[in-house]
Amino acid sequence: MHFLDQAKIFVRSGAGGPGAVSFRREKFIEFGGPDGGNGGKGGDVVFEAVPGLNTLIDFRYTQHFRAPRGKGGAGSNRTGAGGDDLVIKVPVGTQVLADDEERTLLVDLTREGQRVVLLKGGLGGRGNASYKTSTNRAPRQHQPGEDGEELWVWLRLKLLADVGLVGLPNAGKSTFLNSVSNAGAKVGDYPFTTLRPQLGVVRHKGREFVLADIPGLIEGAAEGAGIGDRFLGHVERTRVLLHLVDGSGDDPVDAYRVVRDELEAYGAGLEDKTELLAITKADMLDAKRLAKVTKALEGASGARTFPVSAPLDDGMEPLLDAIIARLGSELAAERDESEAERPWTPL
Repeated sequence: MHFLDQAKIFVRSGAGGPGAVSFRREKFIEFGGPDGGNGGKGGDVVFEAVPGLNTLIDFRYTQHFRAPRGKGGAGSNRTGAGGDDLVIKVPVGTQVLADDEERTLLVDLTREGQRVVLLKGGLGGRGNASYKTSTNRAPRQHQPGEDGEELWVWLRLKLLADVGLVGLPNAGKSTFLNSVSNAGAKVGDYPFTTLRPQLGVVRHKGREFVLADIPGLIEGAAEGAGIGDRFLGHVERTRVLLHLVDGSGDDPVDAYRVVRDELEAYGAGLEDKTELLAITKADMLDAKRLAKVTKALEGASGARTFPVSAPLDDGMEPLLDAIIARLGSELAAERDESEAERPWTPL
């Protein structure tokens, strides 16, 4: 299945059904009077976040969505049937944005089963029975029913993961992902092997977390260099960033700073997220060189670094232990924050 994280679609809610003009005509009933029923309401356009989807590829081939209109009213004061709601199923983490210059956020579907009505269907028109008064005994006016709403919107998918992998191309992110999960990401000895985000589930010491790998960044990614920073949206929702630096590179400290600069240029709070730093390909360095690189990176980042070799499973356990500990701290902080924001109630 191809991965697609952006799509533009047209949505339209259903129009209301027209009201009816009808008069009761029965034998032996001299004054039957008006009995035209109201029209039915048009269908709403509803977005629903469902499990089992992780791409917007379906919206590449189907781009127009229209909810059914309401049925017209009928005689005997019969109201027309309402149009069924049009439910558009999207992956969890999908945002619905207006098609304007600011790309205004309309809907953010972050929970499984979350449903949001984006466009409401038009109301049904009034039948002539509703116009009857003491002075207007045989009205013939009626309403045609309200039109539905229509809108062009952008869908943008931001994958939901606990930990996001960042680093320069060929820093070993896909190798790391494959070694700790069953993701099966493509690995190659050339930059930009990873062209689309990958997800993997990591199980360690009875705990599980979701790890996201995105295409590598290069200097100037915020201005569109390389693949650009488009895929950084997939790590916006992560709790922890795992920054991988190739220890066998010419200047690991410069590689670290390039990625940090791009995170700050992108914004969206990425530069403030909890970050763990790992030196990859540690098996290619002798002890002296590894110690030098470790000291330099710890000085530049101000944090502990973890030398690892994913193919040899070297140094992986301490790193995974640290990730789980940081995730626990972030979850506790989120719980405290949500409790602080919760209004007081006696119940």
